[in-house]
Amino acid sequence: MEAFLASTLVVAVAEIGDKTMLLAVLLACRFRAPGAIIAGILLATLANHGLAALAGAEVAGLLDGWWFRLAVALGFLAMALWTLVPDRLDDDGDARPSRFGPFLTTLVSFFIVEIGDKTQVATVALGAQYHAVLTVAAGTTLGMMIANVPAVLLGERAVRIVPLGLVRIVAAAIFAVLGAVALAMLLR
Repeated sequence: MEAFLASTLVVAVAEIGDKTMLLAVLLACRFRAPGAIIAGILLATLANHGLAALAGAEVAGLLDGWWFRLAVALGFLAMALWTLVPDRLDDDGDARPSRFGPFLTTLVSFFIVEIGDKTQVATVALGAQYHAVLTVAAGTTLGMMIANVPAVLLGERAVRIVPLGLVRIVAAAIFAVLGAVALAMLLR
C-alpha cells in the first residue's frame, strides 16, 4: 500500500504544471473531446509507466547494492531540483487538428512526451525503490490522471486556477523528503 500511495502522491504533485499537463490542456482546447483525450492519456501512461516501473525494478534487481541505492537516493534529490524548473511546451505554430483524431493523437503524443520526463524518471526510481511494478505503475498512472483529468475538463482555465509555483515547491519538497529518507535508510 505504501508503494501505491507514494507513487500516486509523487506523480500527482509533480505532474501539475509539467509539460504533459500543458499538453493535456492544449489537446483539450484543440479537440474538445475530453473522453477520447482522457482515454488516450490513460493508455499512454499505463504503457509508459508500466515499462518505466519494470525497468526500475529490473535494474534495481541487477544492481541491488549500496552504490545503486545511493544513486536512487541522489536521483530523488536531483528530481527535487528539476521539479523547481518550470516546463513549457514549444509552440510549433500549427493550429490544424491532427488527421488521426483526438484519441490516437493523445495516445502517441503523451507516450512520446512522457519519455525522459520527470514523472517517468520518478516512476523508474519508485520501481527501483519498491520492486513492485504493478503497484508503482498503478499509483503513478492514478497520479497522472489526478493531475491531467481536471486539466482536460477545465482546459486552459486549469493553468490559471492552480498556483504552479507553489505546486512545484511542494513537489520538490516531496522528492527531497524521499531522497532524504532513502539516504537515511542507506546510512544506518
